[in-house]
Amino acid sequence: MLKKIIIFSLFFLVSIFNLVAQQPVQVTGLLKKERMQPVKLFKVELGKIVEIASAQPSATGKFGFTFYPDYEGLYVLGTGELDDARNNYKFYFKGGEQLSLELLDSTYRLTGNTNSKENKVLSQWYTFSEDIATKSTFFLTANTVNVTYVDFFPAMEQLASKSSSFLNGKATGNLKFDRSMHQIIKNDLAYYATNFVFTFRTKKAAKEDFNDYYRKLNINDFAKNTNVLYRYPWGIRLLSYMVELNFKLKGTLSNRTVDGLKENINFVPNDTLKGDLVSIRMQSLTKFDDYTTYLGIFGKYILTAPQKTRDMEVMSRLAVLTPGAAAFNFSYPDKDGKMVAMTELKGKVVLVDVWATWCAPCKAEIPYLKKLEEEMKGTDVLFVSISVDEAKDKEKWLKMVKDDKLGGLQLFATGWGDLAKYYKITGIPRFMVFDKDGKIVTVNSPRPSNPELRTLLEKVLAQK
Repeated sequence: MLKKIIIFSLFFLVSIFNLVAQQPVQVTGLLKKERMQPVKLFKVELGKIVEIASAQPSATGKFGFTFYPDYEGLYVLGTGELDDARNNYKFYFKGGEQLSLELLDSTYRLTGNTNSKENKVLSQWYTFSEDIATKSTFFLTANTVNVTYVDFFPAMEQLASKSSSFLNGKATGNLKFDRSMHQIIKNDLAYYATNFVFTFRTKKAAKEDFNDYYRKLNINDFAKNTNVLYRYPWGIRLLSYMVELNFKLKGTLSNRTVDGLKENINFVPNDTLKGDLVSIRMQSLTKFDDYTTYLGIFGKYILTAPQKTRDMEVMSRLAVLTPGAAAFNFSYPDKDGKMVAMTELKGKVVLVDVWATWCAPCKAEIPYLKKLEEEMKGTDVLFVSISVDEAKDKEKWLKMVKDDKLGGLQLFATGWGDLAKYYKITGIPRFMVFDKDGKIVTVNSPRPSNPELRTLLEKVLAQK
């Protein structure tokens, strides 16, 4: 009987916990700005803010949100732009909160008596640090445009000193929040300090002008793992600022070269964050040759799915698909598991067929492809078929290669990956022709069922 009671009690507690976790957050607010504009709600994802909702205030400025939070932690609300701290403010939600506030020009104020203890502490901290926050983030307003490091640096150091006792007597009873608030303060201080340095100012600080607060900022306090920066709304920007500050304190300019990125990577202790720095740098590249150079040196740091997605986006953007441009150097396994790279195929005119076992139009071309291959036997044309079937269908692919006696070189790309991104392939089959030097002839050739393909191959073969 006791066992049943314990089990029931545990079930009851779990049910209550789930019920609490599923409670929505309710936000009611009043926009009191000179200009009416949408109010946006953001979540924090990988050190950046991502918009999840937007509300157009009424004629009287009223707005509201009701949503179920994805996680317990910081969210951002305001009228500011994506990835910009100006007019965007941090709040803490876990579910069940009722946030009531007014959004004013360059600040906010909590209203009513429904606000959580956590958001009251965040509001108190914002008020405590508001002068520095405003001078750092609102850098082009009439009140701040003439603020220079001469005034800001001592005030920044003074705020950092005072902040050490700010949380005294402010425990909320939420241990997770109370612990994280210490890091939030540390992050805010570092962000305000570095953002001031790396945004427009009428007077720039030299190496010798930086005081002890700046010199004692330690990258290990922020970047030992991803937790600190990935949970902070401006985390990736703070990472970039810390890297730039490292150069500043040495009295040198940030080096936008391979050697500069190597130094940045050595400065940051966490491999995933190293990958974020690589992504940031590669997104600024404008030439595909530079992209391949950086990828060869720093590709080992591109670890996470978002980093790989950004890498593919850069590659696709910089890809030169005109005749005479170098082919993308793919590397895929054949039916026996041996890796085959495009660069290994130089010396042959290469016909690439991008296809899949589920693609009816692809399969309709197979008889014509076999016929063309037979007709061109003994020439320097190499037929390469690349399957974009997913990994789960690899056995199906192998069976079809064997049962249908598919010729040429059969490779498995494991889904729509780098090849499809590079050549901007959105539909299959896709046939492409490359010359003996591995240069593009066309990335959208006629299909084997069209006699023009054979004519094209013979023309490329005849080229000296």
